[in-house]
Amino acid sequence: MRKIVAVAGAIVLVIAIAVAGLAGFAWFGSEHKRNRIVAVDVAPVAIAIDPEGIARGKYLYESRGCTDCHGRDGAGKVVIDDGAGMLVRAPNISTAVGAATNALGPLDWVRLLRHGVKPNGRPVLIMPSEDYARMSDDDLGMLVGYVKTLPPIEGEVAEINLPLVVRFLYASGFIKDAAEKIDHTLPPAQPVAPTETVAYGDYVANSCRGCHNPALSGGPIPGGPPDWPAAANLTPGAGSAMAHYADEAAFAAMLKSGKRPDGSAVSAVMPFESLRELNAADIAALYAFFRTLPPKKQGEV
Repeated sequence: MRKIVAVAGAIVLVIAIAVAGLAGFAWFGSEHKRNRIVAVDVAPVAIAIDPEGIARGKYLYESRGCTDCHGRDGAGKVVIDDGAGMLVRAPNISTAVGAATNALGPLDWVRLLRHGVKPNGRPVLIMPSEDYARMSDDDLGMLVGYVKTLPPIEGEVAEINLPLVVRFLYASGFIKDAAEKIDHTLPPAQPVAPTETVAYGDYVANSCRGCHNPALSGGPIPGGPPDWPAAANLTPGAGSAMAHYADEAAFAAMLKSGKRPDGSAVSAVMPFESLRELNAADIAALYAFFRTLPPKKQGEV
């Protein structure tokens, strides 16, 4: 009997040590990774100050996902609160005193948006800079120009709390931050005229790739809470979400309403606050581009 108790006690001790080791790796590994220095070469862009550029920047801000985290007024808001320990609060980026973006210089904006790196050289943890990395210099400058015109408003301070399981996945490399996803060696994207063309649709689709993957075939959303549904496959073929939309008008109606032609709701994870702001040219270009993609299975890159 004593031998059985001793063996059981040894097993419990080994399990406890293993759990403590995994917890330690999750905590210290994730902290080491999020505090690493990411060296990138950064060139300045011309920040728009003219009315036409500011207007284009406003459109980009409202249609490319910025409002979904920072709000239309830039005050910031809670983006994720799963009730199980994961909390993400986006910061105030208005021109208010103490706002997160007040101290950013021209190079800092480029480093943050195009490379996913903070002014101190450390990576952003949640911000999807990979969605903005392939913006042209002109669009990047116009987006920043508009943000710098946001009226001062009291808002949120950035807060990120990650449960141990998410920290473990991040430390292990299963979850990547934006700086890991971005190819920092690529030159800036060349300007693409905002017209109803496949080339421009490919450019607009950069804001979709963070969730739907670079091939746009969908699958689990990197870094999302476990209860988030998988991103839809936007390529043609069996299982494609695009099969619901027989024409551009049906696709446009879904982006504006959040509902498929049969009336069923599309996943609430989709950033419809921004998607409904897409103009006719962007929607037509996106639809045309999606129809040219090679068929892939969901999650296939």
